[in-house]
Amino acid sequence: MAALYAIALGVITLLGLNHFWLSWRFARTRRLIEGPVPEERPAEEPAEWPRITVQIPLYNEALVADRVIAACARLDYPASRLEIQVLDDSTDETVKVAADSVRFWRRQGINMVHLHRTHRRGYKAGALADGLRVARGEFIAMFDADFVPPRNFLRTLIGRFQPADVGLVQARWGHLNDGAGLLTRLQGFGLDAHFAVEQESRTASGYPAGFNGTAGIWRRACIDDAGGWSADTLTEDLDLSYRAQLKGWRMVYVTDLVVPAELPIEMGGFRAQQHRWTKGAVQTAMKLAGSVARSDHSAAFRMQGLIHLTANAGFPFVLVVALLHAPLAYQKAVGTGPGEAYFALLGVGIAGFGGFFAAHLTAQRALYPDWGRRMWRFPILLAASLGMALSNTLAVVEALARRSSPFVRTPKFNSVDTTEASAWWRTAYAGSSLKPAVFLEALMALYTTAGLAVLVSSGAWGAIPFQLVFALGFWLVFGFSVRDAGLTRRALPLHSPATK
Repeated sequence: MAALYAIALGVITLLGLNHFWLSWRFARTRRLIEGPVPEERPAEEPAEWPRITVQIPLYNEALVADRVIAACARLDYPASRLEIQVLDDSTDETVKVAADSVRFWRRQGINMVHLHRTHRRGYKAGALADGLRVARGEFIAMFDADFVPPRNFLRTLIGRFQPADVGLVQARWGHLNDGAGLLTRLQGFGLDAHFAVEQESRTASGYPAGFNGTAGIWRRACIDDAGGWSADTLTEDLDLSYRAQLKGWRMVYVTDLVVPAELPIEMGGFRAQQHRWTKGAVQTAMKLAGSVARSDHSAAFRMQGLIHLTANAGFPFVLVVALLHAPLAYQKAVGTGPGEAYFALLGVGIAGFGGFFAAHLTAQRALYPDWGRRMWRFPILLAASLGMALSNTLAVVEALARRSSPFVRTPKFNSVDTTEASAWWRTAYAGSSLKPAVFLEALMALYTTAGLAVLVSSGAWGAIPFQLVFALGFWLVFGFSVRDAGLTRRALPLHSPATK
């Protein structure tokens, strides 16, 4: 038991120390350059704008489809060089919403087409690939249904495809509904660290990074050269971006262009999103880790690529620590089990959690003037992340067992509205059932709380804060799930998408 705990804590510590490293790399890339301030000059417009195809993949997203289509129709780009594809796999009234919206914008002179598939072969990757076959653009931009691109998106990002080996450009995600509740506040806080620190540090340092699936532009030649979209993982974006970078294409990240998106407002959608991201990342690691390790790229590229691809496999180790922390701490308190040297050595693990803190602190300082007032979110985010360990461990196990599963899209509710439609629990997209993982999380909440009580009674004061974070995390995740299920069961749907 002691050895297993030490291994698990060691893995978590290494992942945290890598966040320290990325935070340091971020600081280095942000250093002021000595010398006079360069004269600001407007970017020169090209003699001929390249042709761009914008792809909008949809699947049963009636509440937000019109919003993203309208935002793309308003993009500021020469009309003769732009086409928009609405790639619709829907089986509900989204089909009509999308078709009506496309007809409206076509009457306004927008080159837009509604491509409705009556199947979901390949899921999102299949829809993107089918659209690509008839796309005329040299560059392919894409936006998921929950995103609202700013008008200057295309003109700003297309200028970043220099030199010619730049294959994809990714913009930073913003948050449309960050203030909708505690769950969205925690998500926004966590995503800020990914985009402001991880993405910027990786791309600026020449490390491999992952395309985030939306709010970016691909060079068509890069997609073709890398082998095109593939549906053999649940993270087709991460898969293709790594294959492209292994072929020598570069990814550019643009932090000062923000594309706001709607965060999952209910626990079921967030859990489904995290499950998909975790399982897909492990699937991609199983597919490409060998290629990364054997590539002729630098040692830093290969090492960072392997850490990045396998980071989600750390959730089982978090779960192991949650299960074994209280028993081992109790043994220490009563004078049995491993000796003092063992626990002193494990104290190094605090540095790992310090790395996660450093990344989030760095991101908040870089993005928000009131960063100090926002840092209260970190301990709660840490607890919630630990509370998600069981659910995400199940995703890791599914990936390692090569168990196939459908691409489960994250429900979108247009929750930024102030109208009654923002009451997401009264829409037909809200699920009222509790998944089996929720009941397992309830058991973990009881188990970690019992462990906390034992540690208090035995006077193991040094171990209590860590155990308290675990207990709070599992109770928090379980509480979100029960709250959301209660809301949806008490409500009558306001909106009932038709089914086929």
